[in-house]
Amino acid sequence: MSKGCWPLAASCFPIGTISRAYAELERVGQVVARVGDGTYVRQDDLQRPRDVGFRHVGEESPAMFDMSRNTHIPGPESRFIAQGLRALADDPEGLLEVARYSPEAGLARYREAGARWLTQEGLQVDASQVICVNGAQHGLHVALLALLKAGDTLATEHLTYPGLISTARMQGIKLLGLPMDEQGLLPEALEEACRHHRLAALYCTPTLQNPSTAVQSVARREAIAEVCRRHNLLILEDETHAVLMARRPAPLAHFAPERTVLISSLSKAVAAGLRVGFLCGPPALVGRLAAALRATCWMATPLTLELAAGWIDNGIAERLRQQQMLEITRRKGLVAGLLQGLQWRSPETCPHFWIRVPEPWRASEIEVHLKQQHYLVATAETFAVGQAAVPQFIRASVCNTTADDRKLTEGFAALATALRQERGLPGW
Repeated sequence: MSKGCWPLAASCFPIGTISRAYAELERVGQVVARVGDGTYVRQDDLQRPRDVGFRHVGEESPAMFDMSRNTHIPGPESRFIAQGLRALADDPEGLLEVARYSPEAGLARYREAGARWLTQEGLQVDASQVICVNGAQHGLHVALLALLKAGDTLATEHLTYPGLISTARMQGIKLLGLPMDEQGLLPEALEEACRHHRLAALYCTPTLQNPSTAVQSVARREAIAEVCRRHNLLILEDETHAVLMARRPAPLAHFAPERTVLISSLSKAVAAGLRVGFLCGPPALVGRLAAALRATCWMATPLTLELAAGWIDNGIAERLRQQQMLEITRRKGLVAGLLQGLQWRSPETCPHFWIRVPEPWRASEIEVHLKQQHYLVATAETFAVGQAAVPQFIRASVCNTTADDRKLTEGFAALATALRQERGLPGW
């Protein structure tokens, strides 16, 4: 039995009533179910909001050193923002244009800049397929709003982005978590799910999967695209972290362009606060995506799009992306040695480590222990969809925006020490 949890006992109520009660308790976060292990009541100090992995940067105490979230590491972008705003201030016509309503999909030059941002090896993007959005989370919400309806089932990896879990729940969309391996989603699991469930779409992160860091091979991408084509599934492809790879594999949008909506943003690589992102969809779906965007905010914010489009056009966005990758690499070099002897994965320029928790410990125990020391990490349970057994892993990021090198190394040293304990964690 996990420390801090208690198993629920059976009762004399009808089985159907009990099942519904258990499901509701799990839905509101009062219990956690583990296949083959039982259902456990959460201890009060372990209870969290329902959207545990999807929280705002300012919600934790300043005393906490947060290694649980992947955020953009501040760089020289503030200087470029100041330069861009000064230039705009000297352009009365430009100021007037950003102060007006714009077309719902974005001004033509913003969509053209978005097409250049999305274009990569294996994928050429036409501006007519681009929708400007207020960041990738907004883009994901818009895509679900446009293409699915309440009651639909969306397949995804068993461990997936918490922002998807949150927005799907709010829209009444059911999620089906599918098995994964070291490359991410298993095509045969998707095929099996298509045979037994009425799926509307697949949400997938083929490059730097969050949280597992998996990168699908070309063969894996081809197989997943073929399953989706055979069963007429739409694909929502998230490349928010993929933009941090210097040379990333061709996206699923290359293998199944007629059914894939690609979701991207500048938030991880360039500047998080601009809230600039782009959707790229098949021509047949662009109108529906634009209509959903209009229903949420009329149009993405022209002022920040003006800055971002200028950066994409003049090379500043690419320069900032390269600097972000260099800083991630530098920080990982400071802490990787501290994890020696532990099992972990983290491809080059991935902003976090995916670390296996040695037996007999559970990830939740390590999480609680570190929180008592004022360090925050994320466990696999934060990302879990469905009731399958959750692997005992921790996600630890190097992206804390307030970190100096000393604080970063202290945080990873505390994590490594906790994971290496053989007889018990200090203070227990």
